[in-house]
Amino acid sequence: MRRLRDWLRDVPIADPVDRRNAPVIQVIALLLAVLPPLLWLLRAMMPDVPWRPGEVASMLVGLSVSALAALSFRLVRRGRFVPASRLLLAGFVASALLAHAASGFAAQRFEQPVLGVWMAIAALALGRGTLWLMYAGLLAAFGVGIAVDIGANGETAARLTDLAVSAAIFLMLAIVLDRSSTALRDSLREATAHGRALEAANARLQAEMAERERAQAQLVQAQKTEAMGRLASGVAHDFGNLVGIIRGHAHRGRGTDDAARMKDALAGVESAASRAAVLTRRLMAFSRAEEETREWFDPAAAIGDLEPMLRQLLAPSVRIRLSLAGPLPEIHFDRTRFELMVLNIAANADHAMPGGGVFTISARQDAHGSLLLAFGDDGTGMEPAVLARIFEPFFTTRPRGQGTGLGLSVVRDLVEAGGGSIHAESEPGRGSVFFLRIPGRMPAGRHVVAA
Repeated sequence: MRRLRDWLRDVPIADPVDRRNAPVIQVIALLLAVLPPLLWLLRAMMPDVPWRPGEVASMLVGLSVSALAALSFRLVRRGRFVPASRLLLAGFVASALLAHAASGFAAQRFEQPVLGVWMAIAALALGRGTLWLMYAGLLAAFGVGIAVDIGANGETAARLTDLAVSAAIFLMLAIVLDRSSTALRDSLREATAHGRALEAANARLQAEMAERERAQAQLVQAQKTEAMGRLASGVAHDFGNLVGIIRGHAHRGRGTDDAARMKDALAGVESAASRAAVLTRRLMAFSRAEEETREWFDPAAAIGDLEPMLRQLLAPSVRIRLSLAGPLPEIHFDRTRFELMVLNIAANADHAMPGGGVFTISARQDAHGSLLLAFGDDGTGMEPAVLARIFEPFFTTRPRGQGTGLGLSVVRDLVEAGGGSIHAESEPGRGSVFFLRIPGRMPAGRHVVAA
């Protein structure tokens, strides 16, 4: 039955109302196309029962209606719903006219409930215009039947009363069907328009979200570039030291013929070159504009690996203090963006401590398994008005040309995109602390330590 229903619905009809009504019209057309020929075939197989007067004419009318029904079914399957429905209803009205002309109104009275069904089909399938044409056609059939009855039996007044009663009953039915079908079509039209408006709004929202993601990616890359600029002097200093070490080992190796000393010198060169290669790879990985790639990793290890870069970012007068004791939960985050967050907060701390100080990073796990990070400095601190705006894009307290005001905004967006939260506490003259909460999990084999 489900396959049959799906097949009946699979018609190339654009109008949503017609597409909903198409299965019913097809079923009716199939029944009218198949059942009358079968019934008349059975009648023809009864040679002992004589044919009554007018029965052959009724058979021809019935077979004609079946042919129209078959044609109507074929039109619906081709997507021509309206012509098919009109053809089917026109065939029914024609058969009603012929039936009333052949046997009169009284003989067809028992079929009047069926006529009401056809009026309902006309209203729901084709609307109010076809409904009232159907009503007019039925009135014509009733009038022909009444004329036949009067010609056969007289009793004009009684027959006209029957006609008036039937006309009034079908008029009330037509009015109800008119209002109901109109309301249904208007409701469906409004629902369709609302659905299209929702689809358009959803498309606009998707486009805005895509644009926001592109802008976010560009902003993250801009912050990477800014951080790289801040690291440039420290990196140059490190490379200068490494080059000096390499030259010193090379000079030692060139000035000796001792194989052991030559070997030690080459090992020193190799060690210094390896350190330079590691530094180069980390800087290249950090600066590349890649898609976000989330992974589970240990934040303590990530911060530990980042410590050399922090030492290059912060002024020489700023000391770094790490408090990462105890097992920490792993976090599901883009590691490069996690490092960017740490560097951005560190850059703000460095700006807040022009005379030097201590930059502290501490981490622990809360009772829900989340990672709690605290980044503190003992710098100048912030006034309440400044503290309330630090996460606003382009808000900065630095002189013109020395800051974009995007660093902490990017940090907030990255934390919230990872399902976490961030807030800050600060007092003038007493430094600032940034608190980050990031969802995590405790790796297998570690014991959960609630803080």
